[in-house]
Amino acid sequence: MDTMSESVSSFHHITAIASDPQANLDFYAGLLGLRLVKRTVNFDDPGSYHLYYGDRTGRPGTILTFFPWPGARRGSRGPGQATVIALSVPPGALEFWKRRLGSAGVATGPVSRRFGEEFLSLRDPDGMSLELASTPGSSGEGYWEEGPVPAEFAISGLRGATLALAEPAPTAELLTEMGFREMGREDARERWLGGSEEEGCFLQLAQEDSAGWGRMGAGSVHHLAWRVSDRTAQSAWREDLLKRGFHVSPQMDRVYFRSIYFREPGGVLFELATDGPGFLVDEAEEVLGQELRLPPWLEGQRGRLQGVLPELRSPGAHRGEARR
Repeated sequence: MDTMSESVSSFHHITAIASDPQANLDFYAGLLGLRLVKRTVNFDDPGSYHLYYGDRTGRPGTILTFFPWPGARRGSRGPGQATVIALSVPPGALEFWKRRLGSAGVATGPVSRRFGEEFLSLRDPDGMSLELASTPGSSGEGYWEEGPVPAEFAISGLRGATLALAEPAPTAELLTEMGFREMGREDARERWLGGSEEEGCFLQLAQEDSAGWGRMGAGSVHHLAWRVSDRTAQSAWREDLLKRGFHVSPQMDRVYFRSIYFREPGGVLFELATDGPGFLVDEAEEVLGQELRLPPWLEGQRGRLQGVLPELRSPGAHRGEARR
């Protein structure tokens, strides 16, 4: 198949499922130092939060989002899932993170090396697998000065993800069409790269022969979202995907971007999201994430929703290690 006219080989965001929203906020904002750039609701389930974390303004490629459902049972790992999320940190930062995470009681694995890149593994409060990737091109461009982590160690964005697949070949074919290129195989994983080696993002395809598919739940990745420039490019992609036999959703208004969804051949849910209008469309940069924001069609239900949603306190900050 021919490569699409516009590459979609860089992340817009990744969305996962959590249980306790306060524990999620304390971990990702208070401990990892990401900025809560939007406090809103799940538009498809407005009685629950949708929390967006990112850099100072939540630029595409830095955004990690969560659907926190209190009491949600843990998911189970298996084919058809993204099983690991990698976040970029500057070279030389991993020892800082081992100390910081250890002081907060978060266990980490030994620093490992794959494809010439160093990784530190850990799990979030719901058991989701994360990696901090020592990335040469890790940029401080969007650094949030008011966060708890100094710039020389701060997470700068999404670096990659690992997909568990029963059969990687059809997914690899789609990645080629999206603009990725194969970088080789190591530790039974194929590595596919979008963009430059130093600043781009990767997907690792891991073949899993489990008899059962993975089950969504707390600690599971819900979907991976890829950047498209605007709605015109998104429409062109939608038409092309439909012609190739994919089942693709209509364009959906997510207020901060427009989205379409489809499942790649291995069963992982993909989204194509527009760069704009962005998170400054309904609140100023200095107050991002401080108040509950609702889409226009839910404003009439604000009182009811505020009565249902659990109260969120400011994230517990772990500043002692950060400022040594």
